[in-house]
Amino acid sequence: MKTITRSCIRVDANAATKDEAIYIAEQLLADAGYIDSLLNPVIHPPARITPMNKTTLSLAIAAALVTPLAANADTILYGEARVSVNYIDNHIQGVDTYWDVVDDGSKLGVKGTEDLGGGLSALYQWEFSVDMTEGGNFGGLNQKFSGLTGGFGTLTLGTQDTPYWKVLNVIDIWNSSKVLNGSTYLGGSVTPETNVSGALSTLPNNVDYQTPIFNGFSAEAMLVLDSNAANTMLGSPNISNNIDIWSVNFKYNQGPYFAGLTYIQLNGGNNVDLGNGRTVDLDLDNWGLGLGYKADQWLVGLIYEQGNFNNVNFERQVRVDGVPLATGSDAKSWYLTGQYAFGNNTIRAAYGQTDTGIDGQSTIDNYRLGYQYNFSKRTWIWAEYSGRSADTPFYSDQDVVAAGTRILF
Repeated sequence: MKTITRSCIRVDANAATKDEAIYIAEQLLADAGYIDSLLNPVIHPPARITPMNKTTLSLAIAAALVTPLAANADTILYGEARVSVNYIDNHIQGVDTYWDVVDDGSKLGVKGTEDLGGGLSALYQWEFSVDMTEGGNFGGLNQKFSGLTGGFGTLTLGTQDTPYWKVLNVIDIWNSSKVLNGSTYLGGSVTPETNVSGALSTLPNNVDYQTPIFNGFSAEAMLVLDSNAANTMLGSPNISNNIDIWSVNFKYNQGPYFAGLTYIQLNGGNNVDLGNGRTVDLDLDNWGLGLGYKADQWLVGLIYEQGNFNNVNFERQVRVDGVPLATGSDAKSWYLTGQYAFGNNTIRAAYGQTDTGIDGQSTIDNYRLGYQYNFSKRTWIWAEYSGRSADTPFYSDQDVVAAGTRILF
């Protein structure tokens, strides 16, 4: 199967295993004089093969022989370190302002693809959040999936960003984790008790399909299957049957322009019994629109949402002895963000409003300012201000000033 001569190396296609490659390399190096003759035209004076560089050269030749086996595979280790110092004032009587060191989304992951031939490729991603303020603990609902991609589109299984978020993330240009939450956009939180940020951005136990891109147009659909995701978010067991949540989007992304329309639904029932005379409606949904423009130094993003799958509108869904806790209509939210870059500097600003839809509650106003200085394409420092004017059961006035670093690798 192996032919070794002084004029060439021929390796049978079925013999290029790691062990056989090393064997071939060792056979070549057994005749040090022959190797010297190969190197002599290039290296003067003639190179001598010592035991140490003989081993090194053997491994190099072996690697060269097995490289074609992995030529179509690509694995990347990536991550980012993002930490800041925060000054937080929640404007709550009797509660002091405070300073805190906050991890704003540090992460570590691997991702890759393999060419399977015939236009088909395998792909995967395995990512964890890394809390750099708590000893580097791993966790978080980050993307972890595997699947196939080809002319038919892309089909993946695992924990992934939702189609809903992939339209609304046109406004995600900030460094601080205090900017995007349930008061900023309706998908930011659906848990009244905890105000979990990004609750509808990434979900577990899902099947996701993305169409090929046709002249900038594409579509995506996701099913969250029996994952207890909705149960965890709303604290109610057995609210759905097999499919907890489903979401779709339709997007156009060509040149500097982006436009997207999206929908997400919690597939729960109505009048779900919570005990003690309490019931809740869990057949909930949101829809959203995202528009973006990015060219040269400018970036602008605008989103609009409407629905009841969110915490600001949740009181309408709960009844005690048949009487709703609140009356009203669906919540509505809009948010406009923009940035301008010049030299190593970037300035950002944003403003938006959230109407909870609850009768008697005032509108929530959100405003942001930010500055970023880039040392390189992977390292920068930043400072951001987040302000909120609100008087609702789940959100009060708030001012946050944050400054930190962000390093990508």
